[in-house]
Amino acid sequence: MSTVIQTQLPVKEYLSTGHHPDVDYVDGRLEERNVGEKEHGKLQLRIAILLKAMPNVFPFIETRLKVSETRYRVPDVCVYLDREPDEQVFTAAPFLCVEILSPEDRMNRTLSVVQDYLAMGVPQVWILDPWEKKAYLVDSAGLRPVTGQIGATSSRVTLPIGEIFG
Repeated sequence: MSTVIQTQLPVKEYLSTGHHPDVDYVDGRLEERNVGEKEHGKLQLRIAILLKAMPNVFPFIETRLKVSETRYRVPDVCVYLDREPDEQVFTAAPFLCVEILSPEDRMNRTLSVVQDYLAMGVPQVWILDPWEKKAYLVDSAGLRPVTGQIGATSSRVTLPIGEIFG
């Protein structure tokens, strides 16, 4: 269940404290993320494996991403091209972020997270629903459902929907 932990916390303290599972940091508040269910974890691993098999594609699972000076998000999967970042907390916009829905997730909260990714310069975000076996693509043109194949900005990173949910 996604809840906001009502506390004002300096960003330095957030970055030096381990949370398990990790949480988002939004304007001094900690926001819990829905994680830990089997279907969510299976799909997260499947996506990372499928992406890792592509040449010069570097996927990362649940790695902190600085989306602005006062916001840090932890995408289910983020993807960099050509080389992996050197830093431990990523500050450069990934090529792609993937958010996997849990049963408790609300689309309005997910879209708020997605907006942070887009504002930081991520060209495209995939939202995947393992229970309904649906995929959505979000970019500067908005949110749209995807059937057949989902692709990120170029044909370099595309996956068949059937393979994602296989």
